[in-house]
Amino acid sequence: MHKQKGLTLISWIVVLVYILFQVVIAMRIIPEYITDRSVKSILKTIKTDPDAKGLTNKRLLLLVEKRLDMNNIYSIKPGDIKVKSGRDTQVITIDYVPRGTLIGNLDYIINFHYQVKIVSH
Repeated sequence: MHKQKGLTLISWIVVLVYILFQVVIAMRIIPEYITDRSVKSILKTIKTDPDAKGLTNKRLLLLVEKRLDMNNIYSIKPGDIKVKSGRDTQVITIDYVPRGTLIGNLDYIINFHYQVKIVSH
């Protein structure tokens, strides 16, 4: 008797369906994480930007929105960004929840939360 070598047709179909499902998930979710990296970068540069220190809350909010627009990030709405003042500090908080459809009625929800303190001396 000869030993079977390789996969059967049905096994190949199962493997291909699994790989295609993984590719679809990656195509839908990876852009959200690319956007996430841009948001992190924007907040990091604002924290070290000397022009951001001493701004009013409204102007700081406009600065964050402007930098998001410059980086083509439109999934974060103005209501997702909050700026609060404290003693010699301002705190920028960005909470956003991207949602989307994977396949058919299968959806994804990702929660992102970032907070940066700007010390104004």
